[in-house]
Amino acid sequence: MLNSHSRISIPKFWRSRFLINSFAIAIAGLTIFPNHAKSQPVCPPPQPGEYLLLIVTETPAQQERARRSLPPDVNSTFCRYLNLIVTRIGGFPNLLAVNDAAKRFQEMVGLPTYVVPPGVAAPPPIPTPNPPRVSPQTLGPGYAVLVDYLNQPQLANQIQQTLGRRLDLVSHGQRSYLLAAYTSDQSAAISTMRALSDRGFVAILVNSRQVIINLPAN
Repeated sequence: MLNSHSRISIPKFWRSRFLINSFAIAIAGLTIFPNHAKSQPVCPPPQPGEYLLLIVTETPAQQERARRSLPPDVNSTFCRYLNLIVTRIGGFPNLLAVNDAAKRFQEMVGLPTYVVPPGVAAPPPIPTPNPPRVSPQTLGPGYAVLVDYLNQPQLANQIQQTLGRRLDLVSHGQRSYLLAAYTSDQSAAISTMRALSDRGFVAILVNSRQVIINLPAN
């Protein structure tokens, strides 16, 4: 059980953006089935310039763990993102701030966390295009799961070993990432994000049209 010393430290400049908003949500059973997930409200998309931290909380126990780890004045909501039941935390002004919070949360309570950058909602399923493999260009429509490798070759190698394949180097929002998945399949994108999160990596789900291929992975 977490104590008062096991809370995530949230920067004051971020906390000040929220009004105190506390509430309780109870759900029946220990397993969230697809029909139950669909009954939850859809998570609001991020505001312009805002990054979201999504914490997977599919059971009452997970929700309680997340609640105890957050400062009491943080405005969080319980909602549905794709096929996941999550705790949504907004107000992060940049990627560094939200990545830092996501990593510390994973280390503290071990729940999967996902980052959603500005302007990204859950896009509807669409036909899968063939990913471009030639000169730098944007991807087509769909989902892209990106991993921030912090410009560290060793970390990039570790991520590729985790997935068992080479990854493309891509750009999104003037930053470099590894392209972990490019697909129109929600389930495939979520599975990749889960696998990365379980191993301590921070995955970002974005609209693939916003992703630019930089270099092939060979």
